[in-house]
Amino acid sequence: MTRKEESEYNNTDFPLTPFSKVTTEAISWNESMSETNHTMVTEFIFLGLSNSQELQIFLFVFFLVFYVGIVFGNLLIVITVASDSHLQSPMYFLLANLSLIDLCLSSVTAPKMIADFFSKCKVISFKGCFAQIFLLHFFGGSELVILIAMAFDRYVAICKPLRYTTIMRGNVCVGIVAVAWGTGFLHSVSQLAFAVNLPFCGPNEVDSFHCDLPRVIKLACTDTYRLDIMVIANSGVLTVCSFVLLIISYTVILMTIQYLPSERSSKAMSTLTAHITVVLLFFGPCIFIYAWPFPIKSLDKFLAVFYSVVTPLLNPIIYTLRNKDMKTAMRRPIKRQWLNV
Repeated sequence: MTRKEESEYNNTDFPLTPFSKVTTEAISWNESMSETNHTMVTEFIFLGLSNSQELQIFLFVFFLVFYVGIVFGNLLIVITVASDSHLQSPMYFLLANLSLIDLCLSSVTAPKMIADFFSKCKVISFKGCFAQIFLLHFFGGSELVILIAMAFDRYVAICKPLRYTTIMRGNVCVGIVAVAWGTGFLHSVSQLAFAVNLPFCGPNEVDSFHCDLPRVIKLACTDTYRLDIMVIANSGVLTVCSFVLLIISYTVILMTIQYLPSERSSKAMSTLTAHITVVLLFFGPCIFIYAWPFPIKSLDKFLAVFYSVVTPLLNPIIYTLRNKDMKTAMRRPIKRQWLNV
């Protein structure tokens, strides 16, 4: 074959066979799917708590009142502890930090939820959604450590009263709070590390009023079984272990109280009742949301509301109603004003 004939042979357009057509279509389909899988979802849509307009108006008023109470109650505790010289003790220092965290935790989700009651399309940006997840786990992890620190404070005060001032020094309390915020940060970063690079290419409806990791990762265009296990191993195990540790601690304290004089035991019991109530309110919803292997959507919604709106309101109510020193400190400025008048 001459060079001219060979060139003509190589440049000849052969008709496509059925096999080559199928191959071409398969390649183009794979390319389009590859492009789709790497297309990032730019926003998420919340389905909210209800579709009923009348019920949404009621919920708007209900949660607005709750949120105003959260802001007022927790700020009142923070300001009272910071300004009253009679409350300069480790227990109240930790209580003020707990109130600050409760205020921040509720503010991550409550304002958006309240505003969305009048929105037909409840939208949050992709970055805003993951910011919510980060802040929820940041403040949640910090509160977990603060509750453990408050249990330790009561243990030392009741079981080792002579060493209380030595153990719970000012720099120790500041260190505990720093560890709490640091633990919350590390916990939140470890949670987002699993999810931030997930491909979100399809459904973007979140069946809730805020973004949280268990619901958002289910929308990823990949198998999330391992991620679900990681969430349970991270948040679930951490929550359950902390809860068990707190129950053991309070059990030891309650056993010690039995041997105290009646006056001291009644005061200690009043304080412990408030602490144990707050622990149950905080850990109960967390265990069902992050550690329960069989989630129920309607129950998860209720627990999410309870965790982010109801508990931050109940905490200041519980601590102010059950604590005589706190009630006295809140009345003190009012008495001063009356005396000045």
